[in-house]
Amino acid sequence: MKVVISGFYGLGNTGDEAILESIVDNLRNEIDDIDITVFSLSPEETAKAHNVKTVYRAWRHSNKEKVQALREADLLISGGGGLLQDTYPTKFLFGPLPYYLLIAFLAKLCGTKVMFFSQGIGPVTSTWGKILMKVFANRADFITVRDQYSKDYLHKLGVTRPETVVTADIVFAFQKKEDPACMNSLPLTGEEKLVAVSTRPWFDHEDYYEKLADVLDSLIESDGITPVFVPMEGHHDVNASKRVMERMKHEADCFLLGGDFTPNQYLNFIGDCEMAIGLRLHSLIFSALTGVPHIGISYDKKVESLLKRSGMWKYSTRLEEFDPEQMKENARYVLAHRRELSSMVIENAAGMRKDALENIELLKQKFM
Repeated sequence: MKVVISGFYGLGNTGDEAILESIVDNLRNEIDDIDITVFSLSPEETAKAHNVKTVYRAWRHSNKEKVQALREADLLISGGGGLLQDTYPTKFLFGPLPYYLLIAFLAKLCGTKVMFFSQGIGPVTSTWGKILMKVFANRADFITVRDQYSKDYLHKLGVTRPETVVTADIVFAFQKKEDPACMNSLPLTGEEKLVAVSTRPWFDHEDYYEKLADVLDSLIESDGITPVFVPMEGHHDVNASKRVMERMKHEADCFLLGGDFTPNQYLNFIGDCEMAIGLRLHSLIFSALTGVPHIGISYDKKVESLLKRSGMWKYSTRLEEFDPEQMKENARYVLAHRRELSSMVIENAAGMRKDALENIELLKQKFM
């Protein structure tokens, strides 16, 4: 079977690279003689990392190669991740939303089946974005989404023709390999109470940097934690982490990991922490996967949906409702009850792993 995978790949986003690794590893586990081509912005790096064929993903060049790959493929896998949204500017056929829909449409023109795979949908708020979704997404052959909200959202957008099944983020099927590179990069004694912290730029709520700094300072003073910032998207998250640290009284008691570790290395590190606090969806998924209790700061429905499924929503908050005093209280409760919360998270993550693997089973049922 020949497949082409289209997504936000080759751009250094840890969550998306974890998605790709999960898809590739699980396809190889389940399908004999699978032939995989990935559309990537860094084709050489992606080919080396995953031992796959690659084609440059943007429209600037390699368009003949894109068409050739799609003509030869049995299936286009579009996803996973939050590809179908217009948070970033959508102008006519320029922007992420038109790109992914046009790749899917091109696959259909080439006679190739299309599966939107383990996707989180929205927001799609522009009139043009809604038109594009209704016209092009309805041409897919099958859709799996990572939460019920995404399925409901698709139906509101008028995408009703393809069968749509709720599963879970494919990263819950990530195959962990032992790798202590992150831990080895830090001058730790082994006695620290590590808390993984994941930040990201979010310009509508820049006050959250100061609020999070206050929370971490208080937990350092009262609970003796050692915050370690885990940048899930390279220099963007490194800079956001520094913005929190420079507002802290106890900056010297924090560490910042480099922004160039692999998803598997970050996963291993988060798994060795007492707790995680984060905005990035996949930092919270990594926490759930490794049984680490986590407090999420939700800037999007996809984060809230995950936290509800992991069982940690009651300790978390929406970004616009971020109350530092409440988060301090919640964090102290989580640290004090880590063992029982970890057991709950492990049980819930096992259910989501089963749902994540359903993405692969449904692919096999529908397209083999």
